[in-house]
Amino acid sequence: MFVFSVRFGQNHSTYELLARNAALIVYEYPFNERIRTLLRLEDLYVKFKFFVVQDNPLQHHVALATIYEMLEVAGRADLKSDLLQELERQKQTLMGFKSNPNVESSRLNEILSDIERTSAALIAIQGKTGQHIRENEWLMSIRGRTIIPGGACEFDLPSYHAWQQQSTEQRRADINQWFAPLEPLFAAINIILRLLRESGRATNIVAIAGSFQQMLQGRTYQLLRVSIDQSLRAIPEISANKYVLWIRFTSQGGDMKPKAYEGDVPFELTLCNF
Repeated sequence: MFVFSVRFGQNHSTYELLARNAALIVYEYPFNERIRTLLRLEDLYVKFKFFVVQDNPLQHHVALATIYEMLEVAGRADLKSDLLQELERQKQTLMGFKSNPNVESSRLNEILSDIERTSAALIAIQGKTGQHIRENEWLMSIRGRTIIPGGACEFDLPSYHAWQQQSTEQRRADINQWFAPLEPLFAAINIILRLLRESGRATNIVAIAGSFQQMLQGRTYQLLRVSIDQSLRAIPEISANKYVLWIRFTSQGGDMKPKAYEGDVPFELTLCNF
């Protein structure tokens, strides 16, 4: 990600810190429970994809345990219908841009095709999210033990221990098969969060003495993104509602205890809303 220097009053030198193509850390803050749920599921999906391609049985244990976590977060009965409704809403919104000469038609058609394909896959899912796992007694027995610290030991689950001794390819194939019915759910989440993130426009800002406040004047946003130069070692603590946004930056000492950041903090602020 590249951030260009923007000179603004006497703070121009701080913006130059962001102009060095430095590695940025992005922090996101959801304004409502719906987006919070989608972000949690996205985080679990990234974790799952990392561990499932590894080779060690312990890493595959984490991949399987992550599927169980997904079921806990996605357990709401209306999540599937919520995603379908949002995909349809985005489809109708994007269709309105077809006649706009400033819109790249090939890119627009690609996104619309992704939405239609993902919606069809979601509709094809039968029953409650993860029902195929809930109906598998063996998988549910493992799930019941994994919530207990150390509960998946070989003497507790000898059949699971035997499965872990199978080849890497067989374990990975099994895990991918158990996850496959959930894939459309995460494809929908990816589209929705991608469109949401792309809806915002980044603004270069400086938090004077590590603090920044902005009145939102009742405008509704769904997601806030803060991008900071990693070398600054500044950590944002964010509080926001439809009226006011407040960001207080902290740093960590040797004991990792947060303390107020000493100095100004240049950062990128992006407010996103469909």
